[in-house]
Amino acid sequence: MDETTSTLIDLALAEDIGPGDVTSNYFVPEDRESFGKIVVKADGVVAGVEIAEEVFKRVDEKTSVKVLHESGTHVKDRTYVMEVKGKARSLLTAERVALNFMQRLSGIATKTQQFVKLTEGTGAQILDTRKTTPGWRSLEKGAVKAGGGTNHRMGLYDRAMVKDNHLVAEGGIEALQEAINQLRAEQPKVEVELEADRLDQVEAFLKLEGVDYILLDNMDNDTLRKAVAMRGDEGPLLEASGGVNLTTVADISKTGVHFISVGAITHSAVALDISLEFVDES
Repeated sequence: MDETTSTLIDLALAEDIGPGDVTSNYFVPEDRESFGKIVVKADGVVAGVEIAEEVFKRVDEKTSVKVLHESGTHVKDRTYVMEVKGKARSLLTAERVALNFMQRLSGIATKTQQFVKLTEGTGAQILDTRKTTPGWRSLEKGAVKAGGGTNHRMGLYDRAMVKDNHLVAEGGIEALQEAINQLRAEQPKVEVELEADRLDQVEAFLKLEGVDYILLDNMDNDTLRKAVAMRGDEGPLLEASGGVNLTTVADISKTGVHFISVGAITHSAVALDISLEFVDES
């Protein structure tokens, strides 16, 4: 588990518990043992299972956790995905934080899978974006992968993505090539992506050296097909962006683009309904 995720768990527990769980401490006997199951109450893809497990263990290392379905598993309504056993106080104290992580991440995985299924057979991959919850990026991008999606860049440091505002400031195609050459010389592992919203830009970018991707921004499907034809069989990979939703993504994927980026899979995903039920272990 990376340091950021570990810190997030600590922050979430501190935020929820504060100086103590007064409900459990005053209304639940200290020696009571309980057995519970985490149940998914809607069809979807589970994610964040390992985070929930860590939450229960961090509250009480003596809690026994059995994972029934790993992250990335598509489950039906009323499926049990985890069993927990231990002090009732500990289970109740950990419950909400564990579920918050799982619900949010499972919602992202589920929404991602909906987009992925609509593009099956086309070769187009569904990408996430940087439109993530601050501090949660690695978790949310992990949930995208659990749903069958592909991660775009993690941040500003691992891919140069030159958008329209950068191009305005840059000063022309020659200056753009010079900047690409300098980046390649000084940071050869960093990829380069250029944003185009017109076909004449696509044509110009295809002539540049050192470009890995061209982002086709807010183009209609006919224009996307023309851009794909301009590229031919070789050259930078093409990414479609803008106006992508569950209604439009299938047709976009049939234009021949390699990637389709969808901010909605992270910024607008609805949490999957998940809860903890105490049951008779027998």
